[in-house]
Amino acid sequence: MTTPILIVEDESIVAMEMAQTLTQEGYHVVAVAANGHDAYIQALRYQPHVILMDINIKGEDDGIKTAQSIVSQLHTTIIYLTAFNDDATVERAITTAPAAYLNKPYRRDDLLTAVKIALMHYDNKLETLHVRRGNLVLDDAFSFDTLSKELFCYSQAIHLTSRERELLELLINARRRIVTIYDLENTLWPDKPPMESTRRALISRLRTKLRQQFIETIVGIGYRFVY
Repeated sequence: MTTPILIVEDESIVAMEMAQTLTQEGYHVVAVAANGHDAYIQALRYQPHVILMDINIKGEDDGIKTAQSIVSQLHTTIIYLTAFNDDATVERAITTAPAAYLNKPYRRDDLLTAVKIALMHYDNKLETLHVRRGNLVLDDAFSFDTLSKELFCYSQAIHLTSRERELLELLINARRRIVTIYDLENTLWPDKPPMESTRRALISRLRTKLRQQFIETIVGIGYRFVY
């Protein structure tokens, strides 16, 4: 398996050159994101080992805040791309335990060295993680603890909102049977009129956290959890 890398860079030419360099060296660039929101979504979807994160990206959240959100959910390693090395920026960045900083404009050799260092950090952290698995094993990566209601990917607990947790538990407890749209909506929102857009958004969010696995749509009828 080639190493998955996510690039977060809002300068398209820089991102393209970086992706080309990494691909030529045998790495797998899973996605390129230009803002914090897209970076977060792509990180949850692809679970990259390394994220090349521009600090000064467009959007509401800068690269550091985006990285903080990502590392709270995933086991990954950050390399910051920046033209700013002031003390305040560095202090904020330290909270995400980055593997390296690359000053813009960066050199090709420096990029490849930083990626190698980041992968060493990734492997070292993976070895030291205490392996936690739920009692219900879904596949080689995912498991669910039916007592604590926690979802794990390898040893990492995946954050679920209360509604996402209720949905996951409902689907799992059905034991591969179809949960109808009617039953789902009336269980999760018993005091509210059913809203198709709300239901679909919830299903989509949970699917993203499960890497688009397990939840099968039975068109016009409901959903089934298959593992």
